[in-house]
Amino acid sequence: MIYDKKKFSEEGLFIDVKYDFTNYGGRWYFGAKTYSFPPREHNLKGTMRTLDRADGEVELEYGLMDKSGRTFFDDSKSFVFDEENMPSKRKHEEIDVYYLAYGRDYFACLRDFYKLSGAVPLLPRYALGNWWSRYWKYSEESYIELLTEFEKRNIPFSVAVMDMDWHIVDVPMESGGGWTGYTWNNDLFPNPERFLSWLHEHNYHVTLNVHPASGIRNFEKMYKDMAEYLGINPDSKKTIEFDMTNKEFVEAYFKFVHHPHENAGVDFWWIDWQQGNNGGASGIDPLWMLNYFHFKDMEKRGRRGLILSRYGGLGSHRYPIGFSGDTIVTWKSLEFQPYFTATASNVGYTWWSHDIGGHMNGYKDNELALRWYQFGVFSPINRLHSSSNPFCGKEPWNYPEPYCSDMEKILRFRHALIPYMYTLNYRCHCEHIPVIIPMYYYYPFEEKAYSYKNQYFLGSEMLVCPVTTKIDEDSQKSGEECFIPAGIWTDIFTGDVYNGGKNGKSQILCRNLQSIPVLGRAGAIIPLASECGSNDIINPKKVDVVICPGASNTFVMYEDSGDGFDYEKGEYALTEFVLDWNEDKAKISIDVSGDLSVIPRNRKYRFILRGFARGIRFENADNAKYDIKTNTWTVTCNCDGASELEIFADNEENNPVYNGENVNDKIYDFLLQAQMDNNDKRSIYRLFTSGENKNVIISNIMSMKLNDKVTAAIIEYLLR
Repeated sequence: MIYDKKKFSEEGLFIDVKYDFTNYGGRWYFGAKTYSFPPREHNLKGTMRTLDRADGEVELEYGLMDKSGRTFFDDSKSFVFDEENMPSKRKHEEIDVYYLAYGRDYFACLRDFYKLSGAVPLLPRYALGNWWSRYWKYSEESYIELLTEFEKRNIPFSVAVMDMDWHIVDVPMESGGGWTGYTWNNDLFPNPERFLSWLHEHNYHVTLNVHPASGIRNFEKMYKDMAEYLGINPDSKKTIEFDMTNKEFVEAYFKFVHHPHENAGVDFWWIDWQQGNNGGASGIDPLWMLNYFHFKDMEKRGRRGLILSRYGGLGSHRYPIGFSGDTIVTWKSLEFQPYFTATASNVGYTWWSHDIGGHMNGYKDNELALRWYQFGVFSPINRLHSSSNPFCGKEPWNYPEPYCSDMEKILRFRHALIPYMYTLNYRCHCEHIPVIIPMYYYYPFEEKAYSYKNQYFLGSEMLVCPVTTKIDEDSQKSGEECFIPAGIWTDIFTGDVYNGGKNGKSQILCRNLQSIPVLGRAGAIIPLASECGSNDIINPKKVDVVICPGASNTFVMYEDSGDGFDYEKGEYALTEFVLDWNEDKAKISIDVSGDLSVIPRNRKYRFILRGFARGIRFENADNAKYDIKTNTWTVTCNCDGASELEIFADNEENNPVYNGENVNDKIYDFLLQAQMDNNDKRSIYRLFTSGENKNVIISNIMSMKLNDKVTAAIIEYLLR
């Protein structure tokens, strides 16, 4: 950095960087007007406040990550906190600029940004299950009836969301309308305490939607007490104006409006602020203040902070979770959301919650709804939501088979994922690693990692490629072109093994309705809860550990009480899973340490060895079964917290990895379902059973001039 010790200027303050990733050179000038720095076409973008009314792609704000290797942001106009910890405008003009130069070490950039601005908080465990939400005029009876139906079908939910109709909404416009409200509608909920108790007895956590802009009006239950507290004559019926810059209002807002609801059983709040960023005389965005005060108030009351709100700008990661807004129900909207979700990590905002299934308008499409469910399960927060249109409900039984069963199955899988997701939650908080990771964080010098925008890592172990296109009628599969990085990758659903070689490769991955491509890296270790039909999200008594072949690896599962701050006093347990991989054998070991009181005694473990060859044998196994359709061994052993399972190759190749030994059976199953010419099917099957090498088979397949998706599906069986 070169500085002439005078007033900051373009000539007197500039910075050179060592690495030059672009044609623009490596020098930055303070306040340069001649060109934008960094070059905007190299910026990897961040996120935005809301997707309200979005139908597909929208323009995102700029992020902290840049392919040029350096970027900056100007924080000079943001508010500060005064001596009483209240938001305040800066007292005089300041220059507050941050220059980031990390080359393409995006993890380091984000880690230091978190250190600078504050870490992402540790979310309570219940936030990581399924959420039920709908803008609908429920009653106590109809809401309980709905949730009881979910329970009968063994579909788990951990959060019950009440949209705005929980409160009084029939308010004349001359009195401000019905969006803002804090008093239960007793016509619909005659006994709110009874209703909330039922929800908690059935292991739901509860959030209520609020639109605070219109203040506290005279018809609200708490109006009299709050008015007197603030020195307002209740008989005047004067509205208590919303003002989060007024310390007395903030105190009364929580004391009289929110705490009584929380004491009755409300766990956290959905802050639905739609009035823009106009802070009136204060000039401070009210959304920022709402997010901050609500989050901190929960912490003061001994709970981990949690809100559902809108993104307020850089630094909002300190107050999760984000609510992305009311999207249109279309394929275009779904196609944009994976990219939107992953890219938000570039500003540290890793906890997005979308209206899974889309919110409003659009059209009914059974396949679209299922694909949105599948993406939601592999996104940070899985919150089903829709508008009050009676034809937009996301209940699985609104869809015919096989969509209904597939939706129910994938929702159960989300709750199975909670042990893994909770560990990612802890890593994000303590190690500053985002939950959703763009491809280029791991492969910063691989251009294809930037090109396939809808791929992302869910934590360290899984590469997710959501399906955002319709099934092809001939092949009965959807095909997504993906980038498979170097090394071995295993689909955690199908058990198929892919080899990215030394440099990685592009390949179309084809899937039927039941799954999307989710690839475990070589040696991936993914702990799951093995029984997932109830709403209970406690640390499980039985754990399934999915293991993918190909490399040594260690995964440490984190567990604590799920809420509160006892973990800061050491009340947590760590379960270390170690895969020691060699060419002809492998060993899996388990070691549990820490406070064992937070996990069940005599926990049982089961290993799901996905993508392994049939010809292997085990030592220390009680029982082992092989599923040839998913290339999977399911192995149980007597684990006491410090046990080992040894795996030995027992086949001609002397390799534990699945090698395509049953590919003819798989291509037969595919052709049996494909809607295409029967003679072509026979010709294709004869090629596979001919004994010819892969190149000859591929050449013949290409010459047949089949449907592109059919060709891609067939080639995929040969190029794994």
